[in-house]
Amino acid sequence: MSYTWNWGIFWQGAADASGTWLHYLLGGLAWTLATTLVAWVLALASGSVVGVARTLPAGWATRFGNAYVELFRNVPLLVQMFLWFFVLPELVPQALGDAIKQMPPPWAAYVPATLCLGFYTSARIAEQVRAGIASLPRGQRMAGTAMGLTLAQTYRHVLLPQAYRIILPPLTSEFLNIIKNSAVALTIGLLELTARARAMQEFTFQVFEAFTAATVLYILVNAVVVAGMRQIERRVAVPGLIGGSGPRTGH
Repeated sequence: MSYTWNWGIFWQGAADASGTWLHYLLGGLAWTLATTLVAWVLALASGSVVGVARTLPAGWATRFGNAYVELFRNVPLLVQMFLWFFVLPELVPQALGDAIKQMPPPWAAYVPATLCLGFYTSARIAEQVRAGIASLPRGQRMAGTAMGLTLAQTYRHVLLPQAYRIILPPLTSEFLNIIKNSAVALTIGLLELTARARAMQEFTFQVFEAFTAATVLYILVNAVVVAGMRQIERRVAVPGLIGGSGPRTGH
């Protein structure tokens, strides 16, 4: 039995009467981007806090940061997605748990998916922030102290601006990973791009067309992210700090 190609399927009406199948897929892309952007902000903020904590002189902060990273980094993403969706409402106070369960779709899946992706990625960002700070010469911190800066001011004005510049390439990779990992949210009912491509092929039996379109959309989004991050790298680069030889320690 041969496969019947039909690229015109994208201009036919979708099963949910929301427009064409192309509009249906673009709607899924919108949910993918909404999930990705919110999860990225959460991951960058919490990952930065944990990454800094792992470099502080206080032992309890380092232990907390290490435990956080090991917890979220060593549990598979799919398992974490199920924990956020099925288990969390049972662990919080009953009133809050009932409110979570009664959220209307698609928010009932969107909120746990965003939290899961954000905290899962934050553990990886925390490790990168720690490595970025650790790669700086020890004299940087000492210089801040000698200038009369507090520890918080030293991180804010001396260490973190340099560390973020160093780790921009791996941060770009993590941004791309969130975009791709958002596809796991289909397992809890979020109709993002991959879920809608799957639904399209189930209704139309045009599996190659559906997933080819999804692949092209993912590639286009990732290409835009890479181009944007490269522009940011060029704008914030400090001559002599980032290059093939790495950070300079001075003479």
